[in-house]
Amino acid sequence: MDTYILSLLVVGILLLAITLGSGWISRLPFSYALIYLVVGVMLGPYGWNLIQLRPEAEFLERLTEFVVLISLFGCGLKINRPLQVGAWSTTIRAIGGVMPWSIFGTAAVGHWLLGFDWGESILLGAILAPTDPVLASEVQLNHPHDGDELRFSLTSEGGLNDALAFPFVYFGLHWLEDDTWQRWFAQWVWVDIVWAIAIAILIGGVVVTGIVKLDKRLQTIRPIDAVMENFIALGMILLTYGLTQLAHGYGFLAVFVAGVVARRNYRKREKYFSLIEFTEQFEMLLVVGVCLLLGALLRIEPMLRFALPALCIAGLLMLVIRPTGTLLSMSGLGDRSINTWLFSWFGIRGVGSLYYLFYAMGEGLKGPVGEEIAWITLMTVMISIVVHGITSTSFMRWHEKRASQK
Repeated sequence: MDTYILSLLVVGILLLAITLGSGWISRLPFSYALIYLVVGVMLGPYGWNLIQLRPEAEFLERLTEFVVLISLFGCGLKINRPLQVGAWSTTIRAIGGVMPWSIFGTAAVGHWLLGFDWGESILLGAILAPTDPVLASEVQLNHPHDGDELRFSLTSEGGLNDALAFPFVYFGLHWLEDDTWQRWFAQWVWVDIVWAIAIAILIGGVVVTGIVKLDKRLQTIRPIDAVMENFIALGMILLTYGLTQLAHGYGFLAVFVAGVVARRNYRKREKYFSLIEFTEQFEMLLVVGVCLLLGALLRIEPMLRFALPALCIAGLLMLVIRPTGTLLSMSGLGDRSINTWLFSWFGIRGVGSLYYLFYAMGEGLKGPVGEEIAWITLMTVMISIVVHGITSTSFMRWHEKRASQK
């Protein structure tokens, strides 16, 4: 029998079961991503062997890239804070403190415990730096009027560090090409940090402001077809991303900024709520595909071969490096204090790390070291999906119950 038709049948049953049973599943102590991952393993060679292809890194790079873009725009749409430094204090500390600490902490483990050179170690740290905005829906802002500081911090951190880990990915890739870093360090600072970040913020703000003004103007002349209206979100995402990439900026950052700007320019609640609902539904569909592929790609032999370094990296990152960075970075917040224990725990690794891995593989990360970094990343993401998927629902319920009693 045609395995393609059987695969469609199984995926159709999965989607129906998840959708019709969502009322019960949402009460269970695990995430949807964990369910998709398990089903992906069952569809792979250790189960029904329906997913037999092993996609090229370029295909996986493009797929994960698109998923992250949709998610980042949705994160931006949910941001409900004024664009003032004080309102973003926890986010600034997370991006300026927790993320670099995580990168260099992971790099130190890779260098001193696993024997990688510094370029490979920093690249590994940068790949695993992003906290995932895709698989972390249980801990993100539920809607634009959610005032929970912990949820805001996790949402904004996930939206920003998926973009701002890129300079460190480039740093690692430059080091792989030329380990005499003095030759290219100044160019890295001015091009990969200053220019790429500045142009991304500029394009993300200007493009979407113009689109929103055009949309409002056209609505006064002739309303947009209701069926097509929400596709304006895809137009914003792709136009912003494409222009930013052409200008050698960080498209991920520009798309997150675009979401924030769209939220502030659309004053009608029903408009941005509709855009949020559209992006969330699109994102969930794409997440199904990514998790199924990830589950089907897992293989026992390399997982056993690289189990020790993967467990070392994943364990230290989740239990030592991120908690330490959180405690150091979040101290003295005053009125904007958050539960640092929960914030440190929810450093979920996922599709963002997969994208950076496949991007690095396309840019020259190869050979035995490339294989080891690949399997460390895949296993760290898998461990995060399992561990965080089991704990996120119950921990957030505890947090909300505790917050409501204050």
